[in-house]
Amino acid sequence: MAHRRQRISRYLAAAAMVLASQGSAVAAMAAEAGKSALGRYPERVYVPNSASDTLHVIDPRTFKITATHPVGQVPHHITPSWDLTKLYVTNTSGNSLTVIDPMTGGIAGTITVEDPYNLYFTPDGTMAVVVAERHKRLDFRDPKTWKLIKSVPVKWPGVDHLAFSRDGSYLVASCEWSGRIVKVDLKKLELVADMELGKTPVDVVRPPRQHLMFIADQGVHGVFVVDPDAWKQVDFIPTGRGTHGILLSHDEKSLYASNRQEGSISVIDIATRKVTAKWNTGGSPDMGQLSPDGKQMWISSRYGARVLVIETTTGKVIASIPTDAGPHGMTYFPNSRSARSLGHNGVYQLD
Repeated sequence: MAHRRQRISRYLAAAAMVLASQGSAVAAMAAEAGKSALGRYPERVYVPNSASDTLHVIDPRTFKITATHPVGQVPHHITPSWDLTKLYVTNTSGNSLTVIDPMTGGIAGTITVEDPYNLYFTPDGTMAVVVAERHKRLDFRDPKTWKLIKSVPVKWPGVDHLAFSRDGSYLVASCEWSGRIVKVDLKKLELVADMELGKTPVDVVRPPRQHLMFIADQGVHGVFVVDPDAWKQVDFIPTGRGTHGILLSHDEKSLYASNRQEGSISVIDIATRKVTAKWNTGGSPDMGQLSPDGKQMWISSRYGARVLVIETTTGKVIASIPTDAGPHGMTYFPNSRSARSLGHNGVYQLD
């Protein structure tokens, strides 16, 4: 009898260990969505080709295109979801989002959304912000059901890029074809201010741990620095002809400004607001992303039908990968230690 009780006791102890381990595994899986995507998914580069209605998938180790998928009409950006579990291709003329499974790199579905030129997520993840450029509005939607919460009209043409305030209470968006920027209150979901700025403001970036915003303007060939709280311009940084995109370095000390008309990248020191280097890349550099170690910049050559790979230590172009026509808002995913995406082609929550 004593031996039997000992066997039962050992059995129950072993069962308890199994259940505990299963419980830990379930808890780990539940927590997975709050972790960085690094190590969770294979590294790939995703390129939307706006003039070809296709998506390229590139292996960053070999610089080879491994797959080409048809998507909706006029895809502009590849946007990581807020929780980093999927990617969206924004098919603006196709009125749809093509869903990418980052585990396989393949197409996982299609969501009907009107005019998604660009796509962002509020810092708390409660709303998707669909930038409906041709309709001159920002559509706030439930990111799970994609039902419309509210549309905010923007009467000036060209609304296309945006950044969120440090406290998450408002956003600032550029109106590329109007020479204006606008401020939208995220509690009221109302446009509360606008400002004349340059000629054709495009990309908007707020570096981590500060409130100032840097806004590329391809019409005046430089980057404006704006205090969005005081709602005033505080500086202007000349960069190069056709300044279009702005990318944050992984050490968060520099910004890379792509000069699309000039075929160059300007490196800006955030602390001094000075250009410290200029890389002559050729082509028409547009939107890009960094490799996880920050040593490579991958950037679309919008009118050159190729993707450029640039060494960030030297500014040297080490690869030029032919693509279909019109490569635009590509992303390298995963590439950030952050656990949350704010949208666009890979802007991450870092503060």
